[in-house]
Amino acid sequence: MKYSSKEIGNLVRQTRNTLGVTQEALALTSGTGPRFIVDLESGKETCELGKVLTVLHTLGIKLTLMAPSIPRQET
Repeated sequence: MKYSSKEIGNLVRQTRNTLGVTQEALALTSGTGPRFIVDLESGKETCELGKVLTVLHTLGIKLTLMAPSIPRQET
């Protein structure tokens, strides 16, 4: 499934709010800055991938990646 930066940002915001965590506290615990959390939650497409992954991990959000199925070629 393909996710947009807006959908990821919304998931981060919803999860953070459900956990009762402020943007400032999330920034502190994830080693980012408050501005980064604001940008991520607003769906900014240029957010640094490594930091996004760290925030997802901090919130307990799981990310699953799967390689496409490629038929084996006979030799």
